[in-house]
Amino acid sequence: MLSKLHENKIALITGASRGIGRTLALTLAAEGATVVVNYKKNADLAEKVVADVAEAGGQGVAVQADVETEDGIAALFDAVADQYGRLDYFVANAAASAFKNIVDLKPHHLDRSYAMNMRSFVLGAQQAIKLMDNGGRILTLTSYGSIRAYPTYATLGAMKAAVEAWVRYMAVEFAPYGINVNAVNGGLIDSDSLEFFYNVPGMAPMQTVLDRIPKRRPGTVQEVADTCAFLLAPASEYITGQTIVVDGGLSITAPPFFADVDAPLTLPERPTR
Repeated sequence: MLSKLHENKIALITGASRGIGRTLALTLAAEGATVVVNYKKNADLAEKVVADVAEAGGQGVAVQADVETEDGIAALFDAVADQYGRLDYFVANAAASAFKNIVDLKPHHLDRSYAMNMRSFVLGAQQAIKLMDNGGRILTLTSYGSIRAYPTYATLGAMKAAVEAWVRYMAVEFAPYGINVNAVNGGLIDSDSLEFFYNVPGMAPMQTVLDRIPKRRPGTVQEVADTCAFLLAPASEYITGQTIVVDGGLSITAPPFFADVDAPLTLPERPTR
């Protein structure tokens, strides 16, 4: 019987009760991993993920902890140490922010975005390496707001850009420990978070963005999870300090957009022989 890619690996995923975190938990479980499902409030959702992890062929446990706080991060990693004594993968997936114009941001918006999106990653990585006794992987989720500017995303996009810089520094410092550090930068991904963002009053219709993505559709949470799973797998051993973009080509386009041109500049049908 062939071994599974993530067999006997212990993975901690923050914010794993829904969205990309949940999908990644199930993807790793199907390959034999044990998954620590971190959540902040909704115990029922987290326990459902644990049940789904078992059904997928892995093992799991739900751990409540608010990674926005230092105490929450300490409690989360204490739980991992007590339960398993070690760790192979740390995936920083949890995120939160206020979607407002810069002039409308208050100090508490800035403080929360920093604590939730950047500090939790750095403090989490510090704790993770102590438990990675045989090397490991550290992975974080960012977004195309880290490299492009668009309405109401400044506080989150700036934090995601900072996180991508931390990935590069960590990759250099943690390489001697046998630990790879990477990021996955998602574009317009079909998730609860996407619906929330595009429901901000005054936001442009989602279709206007979809029209400008070369793939002409949103990405799926499974497509992002599959990229994450690759970066956690043995095949990615020589990849570290990188941000892998999963956006259907959104970040490589620029005005004038193909969606806005007319004949004869419109893209032709695919040529045939």
